[in-house]
Amino acid sequence: TDLMDNFTIYFGHVLSNSFYPVLQRAIRVGSAFEGWSPREQDFVYRVLIPMTPPQGHSFHLELDTAEQRHGRNFRVRVQLECTCTREQQGEHMLCFLHHPEELLRSNQDPSLLDTLCTGSYLDVHKTARWFHQLVRAIWPALPQAHTGHLVLLPSRRSCQFKVTKGGESFRIEMLFGVQQGDSDIFVSSQPRGAGTASTTWPETYAVAEMKFFEYIARQAPPDSLHLRCLQFYTRVQLGIGFSTYTIKTIVMHLLNTRAVSRWRRRHFLRRLMDIDESLCLALVEKRLNHFIVGNQTLPEEISLPPDVQMAEPPNLFHCLAMDAGACSQATSEYR
Repeated sequence: TDLMDNFTIYFGHVLSNSFYPVLQRAIRVGSAFEGWSPREQDFVYRVLIPMTPPQGHSFHLELDTAEQRHGRNFRVRVQLECTCTREQQGEHMLCFLHHPEELLRSNQDPSLLDTLCTGSYLDVHKTARWFHQLVRAIWPALPQAHTGHLVLLPSRRSCQFKVTKGGESFRIEMLFGVQQGDSDIFVSSQPRGAGTASTTWPETYAVAEMKFFEYIARQAPPDSLHLRCLQFYTRVQLGIGFSTYTIKTIVMHLLNTRAVSRWRRRHFLRRLMDIDESLCLALVEKRLNHFIVGNQTLPEEISLPPDVQMAEPPNLFHCLAMDAGACSQATSEYR
C-alpha cells in the first residue's frame, strides 16, 4: 500500500498539466487483498487504478452490443472539449477544437487522441505500454528503490512487475479502468478471453466484490472462518476444471444468505458441506448466477448503476447448458 501511494504521488507530479489520463489512488482488489488466495506461494497483489480524462477531454462509455455472453464489454470514446473560456481566464492552454493544428503542434503537447487512442477510442495496449514507461521512469525516485529491485514483466493489458527486497519478493499487477458514474463498477483493462480487442474494456465487478468482503469482515465474529472455507475449497479445486471464481461466487452467495454468526469455527464442516452442495446443485441445474449483476440484496454501501442492478444475472455455467460434453466432464470432475 505504501508503494502504491508513493507511485500515485509521483504520477501526479509527472503528469500535472499533461494531456494523459489523470491517475487516481489505486484500489486494492482480488484474492490477495480479500484474504483467501489459494496459492500463497505465488499470489499477485492486484490494484485497479481509476483514470479520469485530462483537461480538454472527456470519456464516454459505449456498450459493445456484440456477443455479451461472458459479460458486458465497453469502448471508451475520447472526445475533445472546448477550453476557450479557460484560455480567456489566463490559463496557459490552447483549445484543441478551435486553434490551428500548426499552432497546437508548435506550442502544446499532443492530445490524448494522438497518444493512447486508436481512432477515437482509448487503446488498452497503448495505455499498458505507457504505464510500463511511467513505472520504469518513476521507480528510481521512490524510497523503495533504495532497498529494493524492480523487474518489469511482460503484459499487453496491464502493468506487471516484481519487487525484490532482500530474500523477499512480491508481484504487483496494475490494472487500469474508468468508473461508471460514482458507482463501484468500472470498465477495466483486464482481458476477457483470448483475442480481446485492444479497444475493448470489459466491465469489472472486482471493486464491488472487495467491498462485499470488507462488509462481511466488519460483521463477522472474531473466530469466523468464512475466508478459510473459501481458501480451503479453492485449494482443493486446484488442477480440477472448476475455476476459483466459480467457488468464490458460490461462497459470496452463501455469505449473503447465511448469517455471519454461522461461519464460526464450530460451523466449519457444515459450511464446507454447504459449498459442496451448492456446487452440486449448480451442476444439476446447469446454472450459477453471477453474484453482483442483478443482485438487489447487496449491502447498501455497495453502489451499482441501475442497469447493472436490474439486469438479468449472467449464468456462469452457460457453457454447460449449451455443451453436453462439457457438462458431462464437469460432473465427472465434481464426483
